[in-house]
Amino acid sequence: MKTYINPSKDSWTELLQRPLFSVGELEKQVQEILDDLKTGGIAAIRKYTEKYDGVLIQDFAVTKVEIAEAIALVDGSLKNAIQVAARNIRQFHESQVQEIKKIETSPGVICWQKSVGIEKVGLYVPGGSAPLFSTVLMLAIPAKIAGCKEILLCTPPNKEGKIHPAILFAANLVGVTQIFKLGGVQAIGALAFGVDCIPKVNKIFGPGNQYVMAAKQLVSRGDVAIDMPAGPSEVAVMADSTANPVFIASDLLSQAEHGPDSQVVLVTNSADLVIKVQNEIEKQLAQLPRKEIAEKALANSQAIVLENTLEMIDLINDYAPEHLIIAMKNYLEVAEKIINAGSVFLGNYTPESAGDYASGTNHTLPTNGWARSYSGVNLDSFIRKITFQEITPEGIKNLGPVIETMAAAELLDAHKNAVTLRLNELEKNNHIDT
Repeated sequence: MKTYINPSKDSWTELLQRPLFSVGELEKQVQEILDDLKTGGIAAIRKYTEKYDGVLIQDFAVTKVEIAEAIALVDGSLKNAIQVAARNIRQFHESQVQEIKKIETSPGVICWQKSVGIEKVGLYVPGGSAPLFSTVLMLAIPAKIAGCKEILLCTPPNKEGKIHPAILFAANLVGVTQIFKLGGVQAIGALAFGVDCIPKVNKIFGPGNQYVMAAKQLVSRGDVAIDMPAGPSEVAVMADSTANPVFIASDLLSQAEHGPDSQVVLVTNSADLVIKVQNEIEKQLAQLPRKEIAEKALANSQAIVLENTLEMIDLINDYAPEHLIIAMKNYLEVAEKIINAGSVFLGNYTPESAGDYASGTNHTLPTNGWARSYSGVNLDSFIRKITFQEITPEGIKNLGPVIETMAAAELLDAHKNAVTLRLNELEKNNHIDT
């Protein structure tokens, strides 16, 4: 990690630049693959799966037999852990269900909103160097609660053409309806266009590397909706002298091991803490199986020492991290001033790993500064909200003149007429009644 002492505010953006590829070149490569998938169909899917995953697959759909075999391979303690995590995630997301409330905005004018699950959703679960079975829980559970009728899951196969057993166990546990041995750009393209046995979906969810992120953004321009522009993972830690350097080092490394393009940032008002954290990182790094990956991520990461808490808050809000850990004495007070972050972890005993797995909150979060404008995945991500209104004769009498006046002012006579005809009919009927 590079260390900066009291850098000027106008240098913060440059110091905290994410380690991204050239967007133009990246999108060009990805678009070529997507175009090939559109015209080449299943043959193109097989070609890219063999090229990038090293395996030729004839049937991408996972069978019930394969699921049963995989479930038998999952250790009992892991099954139990997944079940506990699923329960917490379900409980948290069920709390987001909103009741229908009918509002009478004026006498005789009743309006309400109803949530409807997106009918067909596609979930992308990274496999690669780390099979993220936890992502299955984070995406499929809220989809199920929302009432999505079809929940499709794509995840990369290994060299033997199989999916990690824990991914299949989790998918079966939470009600995924179809699973496909398919990863990378080709998975996003298949879900966006519909290819052979893989149906086209209405919305795609899930994290991934920069190629997957680029593919999602490209298909969102005309083919399918996406959750957010999610890319390489990142964490920022705000800490003062009361923080535990051992804990901080472990939190930074937990993100660094995700991938070489991950980024970790330490922001503190204690130069002494930075030294302690750096020393602890070296100790813990030596014990990690994914040491080489973490080292590459740390090369793109920073420790920044600022003079006071207000500057630390300003820097974090400017950076807008995916994950934010606040390990400070007054962490609740500081947290109130955070306005740009995907998910926030408070105090010395709240590791970011808790949100990744089992506390109940969702770990599919906006990266690359998108926390300034996007929320993390939640129940609302899987639903559409349809508005309804009902107007009684009394209601149109009360509100009609207002509508007529506004429509006339906008020179939309047909709009005005739609009200006037109803008012005339009611007036005629009243005369008849009398």
